[in-house]
Amino acid sequence: MAERGSESPVGNEVNRVSKSSEPDLRSVLVTSVLNLEKLDTDLYRGTHHWVPRTKRLFGGQIVGQALVAAANSVAEHLYAHSLHCYFVRAGDPKVPVLYQVERTRDGRSFCVRSVKAIQHGQPILILQASFHMQQPSPLEHQFSMPSVPPPDTLLTVEELIQRFLSKPDLADNTRQGLNKIRADEVPIEIKPVNPPDFFRRVAMEAKTLIWVRARGYIGPGDMKLHRCVAAYVSDYAFLGTALLPYPNYRSQFSASLDHAMWFHSTFRADEWMLYECESPWSGGSRGFVQGRLWRQDGVLAASCAQEGVIRVKEVSQSKL
Repeated sequence: MAERGSESPVGNEVNRVSKSSEPDLRSVLVTSVLNLEKLDTDLYRGTHHWVPRTKRLFGGQIVGQALVAAANSVAEHLYAHSLHCYFVRAGDPKVPVLYQVERTRDGRSFCVRSVKAIQHGQPILILQASFHMQQPSPLEHQFSMPSVPPPDTLLTVEELIQRFLSKPDLADNTRQGLNKIRADEVPIEIKPVNPPDFFRRVAMEAKTLIWVRARGYIGPGDMKLHRCVAAYVSDYAFLGTALLPYPNYRSQFSASLDHAMWFHSTFRADEWMLYECESPWSGGSRGFVQGRLWRQDGVLAASCAQEGVIRVKEVSQSKL
C-alpha cells in the first residue's frame, strides 16, 4: 500500500469537528482522547483524560486509541468490522502510550492491522483489527432490540446519585463514595434503564440495560471515528455486570483480560444507544460478559464480548 500522508481519515474528522463546533460542545473523546500525535510512519502517541479510581489506565481508552492508530493506516473506503485484543499489563497513567502499527495484510476487500500499545518499553495491549470494504448482501437478519423506555424519560447516573444524596439519613461513608463517583470526569453519559441500587442489597440478574453516548458533539462525520469512540464506550462498566448476582461481595480487584468487538451498522456514538450487557458465566475468579449496542431505531450497531479477572471480598449488608 502506498505511504499515506500525515493526515488520516480519523485525523481529518477530528480537525473538521474542532473547526466547526463551539468549544463547549466538542466531545473530549474527539479533541483529546482519540486525537493521537503522529511520531513517524505507523507510530503514534496517545495521552490520557479520565483515569479510574484504580489508578490504572481505562481499558476502553487503550482499545479506542489503538483502533485509531490502525484506522490511520488503511484506505478511506475501508472500515473496521471487528477487533480482538488482549490486555497484557496494567497501564501507567503517569506516562503516554505509544502505538505501533503493523500492516499485516492488504487484500481487495479486507485488510488486517496489528497494533501494540507500549509503555516503559513493554506492550500493555495487543490488538488486531480487520477492515472491510462495505458491500451489499441479500443476507440480512438480526435479533430484536429489547423494549425499554426511551432515554428522554430516564435520569442520568449523576441525577440518580443526587437523588440518593438528598436522603437525610444517608451514612457518611456512603455519601463520600457517591460524591467520588459524581466527581469523576467520565466522557460518557449514561442513563440506566433499571436504576441501580447503590447499596447492592439484593441479588440481581446478571444483565444490564443502559443508554449510553459520548459527551459533547461529534457530528455525522466518518464512521471510522464513531467506531473508535464506540470502542472506548464499550468497555465502561462492562465487567461489573458479572457482579450483579452477588450482593454480599464487592470487587477487591478487577481487570480486563481480553476484549472483542464486531461492528454491524452505521451509527453515531454521540447519540443515545442502548447497551444491552449480560454475563452468561463466571468462575475461577473470572467473569465473562457479552454486549450489544442498539441504535434508537432498533438497528443492531455492534456486538462486544469480554473476559476479566474479578477477585472479591465478602462484606456485610449496607445500611442507610
